[in-house]
Amino acid sequence: MLKKQLFLLSLIVLSGTVFGQTKSLTNKEKAKLYPKQEIVSRYHNDWTQKHYKQRIATFEKEPLEMGDIVFIGNSITEKIKNWDEKFNIPHIRNRGIAGDLTDGVLKRLDEIVYFKPKAVFIMIGINDLFNKHHLEDSGKLKYDKIVPSTAYVGKNIVKIAKRIHHKSPETKIYVRTVLPTRREYLKQDILAVNAIIKKNEAKDYYQVLDFYSQFIDSNGDLSKELTVDGVHLSDKGYEKWVKFEKSVIEAL
Repeated sequence: MLKKQLFLLSLIVLSGTVFGQTKSLTNKEKAKLYPKQEIVSRYHNDWTQKHYKQRIATFEKEPLEMGDIVFIGNSITEKIKNWDEKFNIPHIRNRGIAGDLTDGVLKRLDEIVYFKPKAVFIMIGINDLFNKHHLEDSGKLKYDKIVPSTAYVGKNIVKIAKRIHHKSPETKIYVRTVLPTRREYLKQDILAVNAIIKKNEAKDYYQVLDFYSQFIDSNGDLSKELTVDGVHLSDKGYEKWVKFEKSVIEAL
């Protein structure tokens, strides 16, 4: 009986270290989990370079807990401050950074894998595509600062999932397809990136959640009622997001 009680106690202790617990970190250990460089991504614009640092500082002050569910993304993710309240499901943590790009996410994965999330949900890439089309400096394109191709973006998204999988193999990984927009010039690039995401699902690093097909209208645009500006989501857009994804999170 005593052995059985000790065994049950050990299970409780172990489970407590996996889910819902903040692992105690020394300042030195914490410093290793968060990028400190002045410029993390050569493709970040000036505003994003500043905002990225501010968000990383917030993450450092409010670290993840072991076994959290983590949403990784850009402004579309960051906008909803408390995703756990939105879904009415505890332990969903927001790791969205407005303006962020795929290589910006790659630079901030150490915190994610250290805390061994129960699941991660990734939506990233649209800012890379904006950068690819629009980055200008005094009227002249800075070719060495432009995201090079849709293949680069797609491969980076796969690389994010692969790195999480290798360093936190028990974490379930979901990659959301890049949402459509109401910008005609982005249509083919979004399709190209999403094709890479879908093709590489066969490698079993992650499962695809096809947001693109859920948010597109008959003209191939982001449905007008689901957006505030042709790119970012409206309240109805976020309602649709929750409705589409809630069963996946509840099943974890």
